[in-house]
Amino acid sequence: MTSGTWSRRRVLGTTAAAALGSAAAPALLSGRAAAFVPAGRPVLTHGVQSGDAVGDSAYVWTRADRVGRMFVEVSERPDFRQARMLRGPLLTPDTDFTGKLRLTGLRPGRKTFYRVRVEADHGLRSEPLTGTLSVPGRHDGIRFVWTGDIAGQGYGINPDIGGMRIFRAMRDVRPDFYLCSGDTIYADGPIPETVALPDGRTWRNITTPAKSKVAETLDEYRGNYAYNLLDANLRALAAEVPQINQWDDHEVRNNWYPGQILADDRYTEKRVDVLAARAKRAFHEWVPVPEGPVYRKLSFGPLLDLFILDMRTYKDPNDGNTYADPQRGLLGREQREWLVRGLTRSRATWKVIANDLPLGLVVGDGPGSFEGVAQGDNGTPKGRELEFAEILRTVHQRNVDNIVFLTADVHYTAAHHYDPARAAIGDFTPFWEFVSGPANAGAFGPNTLDGTFGPEAVFVRGPSRPNASPAEGFQHFGEVDIDRHSGALTVRLRDLDGAVLWTRTLPAVR
Repeated sequence: MTSGTWSRRRVLGTTAAAALGSAAAPALLSGRAAAFVPAGRPVLTHGVQSGDAVGDSAYVWTRADRVGRMFVEVSERPDFRQARMLRGPLLTPDTDFTGKLRLTGLRPGRKTFYRVRVEADHGLRSEPLTGTLSVPGRHDGIRFVWTGDIAGQGYGINPDIGGMRIFRAMRDVRPDFYLCSGDTIYADGPIPETVALPDGRTWRNITTPAKSKVAETLDEYRGNYAYNLLDANLRALAAEVPQINQWDDHEVRNNWYPGQILADDRYTEKRVDVLAARAKRAFHEWVPVPEGPVYRKLSFGPLLDLFILDMRTYKDPNDGNTYADPQRGLLGREQREWLVRGLTRSRATWKVIANDLPLGLVVGDGPGSFEGVAQGDNGTPKGRELEFAEILRTVHQRNVDNIVFLTADVHYTAAHHYDPARAAIGDFTPFWEFVSGPANAGAFGPNTLDGTFGPEAVFVRGPSRPNASPAEGFQHFGEVDIDRHSGALTVRLRDLDGAVLWTRTLPAVR
């Protein structure tokens, strides 16, 4: 992420740098503070974000253009009267001048206003940036949105169409939180200045040096997150709506798994484990997530327990996926046992599982090799299917109801209903899996469904040709709305501009 000569598109195309002022533009576009100390007051270069807002706590994030101490004011009033002042971490080059602070003592059901500033040497203080967040109360309904796949296939921030405007549509829904189902960045997807579209049009991107090649160094991974935050729509959503993030493959590289050695001439570092360590550090620096494992459970009172899976860190190699060892798979033993234990103990009405890889869709990784759970033989479970067969069977035997899966990954939107009456096995409770995406990436047509768990594609929307640009409209997000009185869960699958494409209300089993 070294500085370099900017193209006209780099300088003129970014509304983000203009919004923060010309002094902030170099740090904003590069994703890295200059080696020298900038003149004047400190600048918060990439806005503010909040994440994992649940119970009485949430994380607040920012980034500065130099070394400085982070301070956060917290109030239930927009004028910040009687606000609490909290001292945050020192922002240093060790974390790319990013920092986050865990707020506590929040009151569920009440809107929280926060104001972030950084204080550097000589008492210089940044202009403050303000954000909001809310944590649903025990007697509130819950509404949230989800999607994934941001800035993929060379389709970055295009000011000609309003940038990544799906985030504006998500913000307009006024959700309690936004769940990103993975591919928060495309570290292996450079962003060119232009992309020629099949219909003769030209897609134009804002570009930065960090997005000119595949990410290998820690600074290059950091620069991918910095790039996405150039988009004014994403920054506005991040400042108003708490996030819950998981990762998938493109945070490191397409279809990666631990121990993989790359045969890709774009990379000088061929060891995926080395790349993944750098990528995970950048993820934790630039995304408002807690330290520790990516997989975690978040409880939102009596209506919802949300289980965030990590189907990447413990993944076995991509091969024919027809082995008979139930101890292999995508989750690993510890995470698998954690999930079963959490589902069994949950007293929430709905148990929503965020799986970054779909259960029943066949996702290949070259001839005779598979990236996902299914391998397309429609028979009894084999390979990674054994892991999920055991999970589904165990929670069925323990009478766990109201399980829903949410995913992205495949770059279209769909509603899948799984039923043992159609399946090769019969010992699980029927459930739904909803797919939504991409947020701003190439769109693709539907994948083949594997019949092992008896899925039915009740709704599908995707393009007629692969890798359709966001200009063609096949970008999607989903909405979940849980009624506080009946406990019913309604899913709405929406398009790029927020129009509802399909909806279904699921009554709660009491």
